[in-house]
Formats: sequence, C-alpha cells, structure tokens
Amino acid sequence: MIRRGLWLIFGLLMTGLAIAGAVLPLLPTTPFLLLAAYGFARSSRRLHNWLLNHRQFGPLIRNWRDHGAIDRGSKIMALIVMVLALGLSWFMGLGWQILLTQAVVLSASAAFILSRPSGPREKVGDQREP
Repeated sequence: MIRRGLWLIFGLLMTGLAIAGAVLPLLPTTPFLLLAAYGFARSSRRLHNWLLNHRQFGPLIRNWRDHGAIDRGSKIMALIVMVLALGLSWFMGLGWQILLTQAVVLSASAAFILSRPSGPREKVGDQREP
C-alpha cells in the first residue's frame, strides 16, 4: 500500500513537470510523461488510462510504449530546443567547461532521439501504397 502511494506521488510529480515542460521552453515534456505513465501504471489504473487517452499526451506515450518510437515532430522540436539551449548558454557567456559539458550531453541525447524510429515499424512483406 505504501509502495503504491509512492508510485502515485511520483506519477503526479512527473505529470506536473510534464505540464510545466509544455509551457517552459527549456524543460522537456515527453520524458516526464513517460515517467508519469510508468508511475501511474503501478499505482492508479484510472490516472494511467487518463494519461494514455489524453488528446495531446496519449499519442506520444502510446507511440513509445508500443513501438519505442518518437514522432518526427517531437524529434524536430527536441533538436531545436537543444540547439537553442546551447546557443543561449553561449550567448550568456558561460565558461567553456559548461558549454563543452552541455554539448556532450546534448549530442548524446540527440543521437538517442535520432536513433529511435518515427512511428510503427513495418512488418516484413507489408507493402504500403505511396
């Protein structure tokens, strides 16, 4: 019972951070949504279903859950925000150590994002019409 309560608190906290990320330009949304779904799956079927069926957030979560995929629009937005964050740090005159650390972390994050499929994988022999 205590474990379930802790997962519920975790899910609510991650949902709050995801909502903040939808408004704040440098805070990501999707990772927090995925963590919220994880927490709700272990604590509240009602909240988990709400999140999965949410008009804006649901497709992102289901795409990741079902296909390990990040849609093209989210990839583009993530990459733009990463470049802007690094550019802002440079513009603010932060030290080279901080800029280098940011560049390494953001490059690794970008590589991971770009390595994910953009949608459902096609089955072998599945021929889609152009």
